[in-house]
Parts: sequence; C-alpha cells; structure tokens
Amino acid sequence: MAEPLMIECPVCSTANRVSRDKIEQGLKPKCGRCKNPLPIRLEPLTVTDGSFAADVEGAPMPVLVDAWAAWCGPCRMIAPVVEELATEMIGRARIAKLNVDENPQTASRFNLRSIPTLLVVKSGREVDRIIGVQPKQEIVRRLERAIA
Repeated sequence: MAEPLMIECPVCSTANRVSRDKIEQGLKPKCGRCKNPLPIRLEPLTVTDGSFAADVEGAPMPVLVDAWAAWCGPCRMIAPVVEELATEMIGRARIAKLNVDENPQTASRFNLRSIPTLLVVKSGREVDRIIGVQPKQEIVRRLERAIA
C-alpha cells in the first residue's frame, strides 16, 4: 500500500492525510477542517525491485513506468512530462518511476538496455514500450490504447 499524501489546504492551511489509492480511483478530497476541495498534484510513484510486483503488476489500472537514471540527460528532459501525466491521468492510469541504477533486478528482468524507456504495464504484463524521448502527445496516445 502506498504512503498517504499530505496535502495542505490552500484556504485554512490544515495538513490533510489523503490516500493515494482513493485519488487514483477518481475521488476528490476535501479538507477535514473547512471542507474546501484540496488541490491534487500527484507525483509519480517511486517503485523499487521490492515494490514493483505490488505497485505495478498488481495495479488495478494500466501503469506507465519511467525507467531512468540520475546521470541520464534525456531522462531529465522527459521527467516534467511524466510528472504532468501523474496528475492528468488520475483515476485512469498510474504513473511510476524506476531508477535502473538502484533497481538492477527489475531493469534486467525487463531487459532495459536504453534509457529513458517507458513501459506500459496492464494486468501485470508489458503491453507497450516507448524508448527514448517522445512528445507528450505520443506517450498519451500509447497510454490511452492500454486504458481502452
């Protein structure tokens, strides 16, 4: 189970604990104190060798996995797009990041030889692979195919 998010209310500044799973189901959180809607800004879920099976393969929706490394320039170029998708695809797809240097078992299992690589995983299986930096529209198009 993913760590709950802490979202500060823009109206009364109360810190609210919100379940990531509920947000991904499309539910709209409200402040526990003043009942105003909370701004949702989801970050991509960080996955590891140990959490990949539960967070990606066991996900109830398609998952876009960004395989990256800190030293990779193209990975840094695509990171803002991946972060935007994490918020835009709430309730429709989960967005995750896998650092290939820190998680060599999963990188090897998926034969990740070039980064950035975006894996689209649905029902525990890889259904698409996007290698290199691609325009946001192309990533969305390919992710939408898995959602349909």
